[in-house]
Amino acid sequence: MSSGVRISGVGHYAPAGIVTNQDLEKVLDTSDEWITTRTGMKRRHVSAPDEATSDLALAAGRRALQSAGVQASEVDCFIVATVTPDFPFPATACIVAAKLGAVNKAAFDIEIACSGFIYGLTVASSMIRSGVYNRIMLIGAETLTKIVNKKDRGTAILFGDGAGAVLLERADEDCFLSSELGSDGSRPEILRVQAGGSRYALDPLRYDMGEHLIYMEGREVFKFAVTKMIEATEAALRKANLSRGDLDFLIPHQANRRIIDAAAKYLSMPPDKVLINIQEYGNTSAASIPIALSEAVGQQRIAPGDIIVFVGFGGGLSWGAVTWKWSGITTAAKAA
Repeated sequence: MSSGVRISGVGHYAPAGIVTNQDLEKVLDTSDEWITTRTGMKRRHVSAPDEATSDLALAAGRRALQSAGVQASEVDCFIVATVTPDFPFPATACIVAAKLGAVNKAAFDIEIACSGFIYGLTVASSMIRSGVYNRIMLIGAETLTKIVNKKDRGTAILFGDGAGAVLLERADEDCFLSSELGSDGSRPEILRVQAGGSRYALDPLRYDMGEHLIYMEGREVFKFAVTKMIEATEAALRKANLSRGDLDFLIPHQANRRIIDAAAKYLSMPPDKVLINIQEYGNTSAASIPIALSEAVGQQRIAPGDIIVFVGFGGGLSWGAVTWKWSGITTAAKAA
């Protein structure tokens, strides 16, 4: 028997460590003005050496449970979207579920880079709507600063660490209106970590060459990102039988302010309807959309009945958008 799904809780967490543009000026050939103009970023949060992705996910997950007024034991399944897991295996979601006190529950990871939350939201919603589970926790969590090339100005300025969580549950009214997902694996080399998998083992030579760190061809990614953000948003709205005029908020992946602004302009979205926090967090990959949502809920910017499109893009290459009708959160707990 099919049913609806709603988001009943949100939460986010960012590590205490901060790297500002002024900090980066001291170690790279760059400036606050250069970074701000090209990315919109001012700060990014950095995990401590002994702080792993599961630690960030755990903190965000606890806040989502508090927001929903639910115990971890009442959650049927845990999903973590990440490209920086604690280990190649086991799945980080298994570790998070156990630390939350939900041993013996289903748990798995999704690795589709910055599109992770969109893919995860589609999967989790489908599992609830089809009756497989009643409640699912979805967390986007990353410690990208641990795999960034600190000598590469093009990427060292971009990435930060953080986690955002949502609790999804069965509902009479369906808030999931549509999903549009896509990928193109013909050019993986323009955004990837080359070594460390089965294609290229991480040996000392590849380590010395920095092949275990993020590599990105910025111009190619920029063009792809703007195009796919627009196309995915419009496709998701069409599938929901909605138009741009029906859209109350766009919550995009926080990769680059210029990418977001270009897509928003094409979609005729006024600035106050596009949620942006990139100045504080930088690019946190799969965590960026749920962090932005959690902050918006905490600030009471989103009202019941609002139509939202979550849209993201990333390595793969991959992209996706979900159209969602906001139902509100009944338990007034702090989201962050």
